[in-house]
Amino acid sequence: MKIGPFELAAPLALAPMAGVTDRPFRTLCRSMGAGIAASEMITADARLWHTGKSRRRLDHAGEPEPRVVQIAGGDAAMLADAARLNAGMGAQVIDINMGCPARKVCNRAAGSALMRDEPLVRGILEAVVAAAGVPVTLKMRTGWDRDSRNAVAVARMAEAIGVAALAVHGRTRADMFDGDAEYDTIAEVAASVSIPVFANGDVDTPEKAAAVMARTGAAGIMIGRAAQGRPWIFRQVNSYLATGVAAPPPSPREVRDIMLVHLESLHAFYGEEPGVRIARKHLGWYCRQLTSVSRLPAELMGASRAVDQLRLAADFLDGAAAGASLAA
Repeated sequence: MKIGPFELAAPLALAPMAGVTDRPFRTLCRSMGAGIAASEMITADARLWHTGKSRRRLDHAGEPEPRVVQIAGGDAAMLADAARLNAGMGAQVIDINMGCPARKVCNRAAGSALMRDEPLVRGILEAVVAAAGVPVTLKMRTGWDRDSRNAVAVARMAEAIGVAALAVHGRTRADMFDGDAEYDTIAEVAASVSIPVFANGDVDTPEKAAAVMARTGAAGIMIGRAAQGRPWIFRQVNSYLATGVAAPPPSPREVRDIMLVHLESLHAFYGEEPGVRIARKHLGWYCRQLTSVSRLPAELMGASRAVDQLRLAADFLDGAAAGASLAA
């Protein structure tokens, strides 16, 4: 699969997720088989980029190519400026967010709220494609609600304007994350355009990834929540797509080693206090993969120093790994 000049090593994308897909997690997932990984959503309003959170979201130093920055907003000129500025700072692909269902995003006429206004969508896509100077991709949902699924119309529009690839989440904005993803609309999108389409929504096993690709005709799969605490899912899916046999899950000891490297990268990226705090949710996600772990020790979750968090995590997982297996 190619996106602009970039040939992906695998037809798998890590879905951008606010508060999750920071540079340490993107780099980890890429090392485990994701072919592409976008940044957390960045506001198109460059006046807000001075905050620590925004600066970190704009930081993609050392990431493997292609480096992807996702921008969000509802003003075409502002989005065009954001695309141009990010490309100037080293972004190699600009992704436009028309998929986020969060109320605080949709209430600002951004994210999946944009799909209610196709003329505005056209204006945004034309402005960003003209300004970016790098490939532009689009993440969207199937529509605003189940009575107005317009993903096919938006996809055809995007292709005609010059968008290089699409990712379609199999729910409407009204669905949020409720119910099951539906793939028929994604199949219609994939059949209606010639640019690559990533199918997204509820893919949590290698077998499900292959089944969704076969059902939709999509060129690739985008995985989001299933990668939390399980970045090796990309390795397993790649193996299954290539051979029909999923790579074996990591041993509990390998989970321990992956997690400790991840924690160290979080501490280095954020600094000690915020790094330790942010690492706690990842600890929970990793440890839920171990059948022997029902909850994490209060001492570990309350650790405030990086050295203590690493030591306690290693000690705890050394004990938990004995005789443990990974959850299905």
